Amino acid sequence: MRVHVLDDWHDTLRGLPCFRLLDGHDVTVWTDHEPDPVRLAARLAGAEALCLFRERTAVGEALLAGLPDLRLVSLRGAHPHVDLDACRRHGVTVCSRTGGDGAPNHAAAELTLALMLASLRQIPQQMASLRAGDWQAGVGRTARGRVLGLLGYGRIARAVAGYADALGMEVVCWGSEAGRARAAAEGRRVASDRRAFFAGADVVSLHLRLVPATRGAVGADDLAAMRDGALVVNTARAGLVAPGALEAEVAAGRLRAAVDVFEDEPVRGPHPLLAAPETVATPHVGFVTEEEFDLQFADVFAQVAAFAEGRPANVVA
Repeated sequence: MRVHVLDDWHDTLRGLPCFRLLDGHDVTVWTDHEPDPVRLAARLAGAEALCLFRERTAVGEALLAGLPDLRLVSLRGAHPHVDLDACRRHGVTVCSRTGGDGAPNHAAAELTLALMLASLRQIPQQMASLRAGDWQAGVGRTARGRVLGLLGYGRIARAVAGYADALGMEVVCWGSEAGRARAAAEGRRVASDRRAFFAGADVVSLHLRLVPATRGAVGADDLAAMRDGALVVNTARAGLVAPGALEAEVAAGRLRAAVDVFEDEPVRGPHPLLAAPETVATPHVGFVTEEEFDLQFADVFAQVAAFAEGRPANVVA
């Protein structure tokens, strides 16, 4: 099959073990991003299979109309960026393994911890001061003894909770009824109510899936209830927070932010959160490790191999 791998910005995948699953196929790897669906279709002329890199490229009617030879879209995880109805109309099969093997995304959990510690200990500011020829720049804060609020209690949040235990933090949970029940069943402290959760935390870390029901789930009232100087960590999705709510609190100097995700990515210019000197930010690298890539794309490429052999796996459309 003529297989195109999209948005592998650092040309990482061809050097990983998982790439061998595409042996025997005509594979093209694109290391840049083309946002315009018409131009992208022209670039991908003749493609029979597309391998998507998370949610970096949307697949909709405009792209599909320009790819008459396309037979398969292969990806891993949730697929809000893929128009399943349009794929069905064009006779394109969509395969995506969701749920994984039950293990957490350790890379995302580790980055959550890293961002929290970087903010508390002012690591970016201290590094910048040292490189500028100065010495210490301000006084950081210790994690031990602080309250870490986990909004959502899935696999990543559970891993973060374990890291927090090792640091001597106090973990408190909130989220859906099912999430609160999971946390309680594991002996985790669950807040008495939503306001108490936000008001009592020194750090709130977001661990919800972004679905219509959770978009804007963290509102201005929630953030207003937080303590002055508290930290919001978001390695999940920017859309979980009401538009402008976190930016307003950070601009006012009342809250701090440590974020890996933005509403419109990639960010190519000024951004309100980046303008605040206390913000710690990374460019959506929570899943960007060689180990995580190999794990995820083993599934993506195996789906291509299975489809080519006439036994499609993990079909969602």
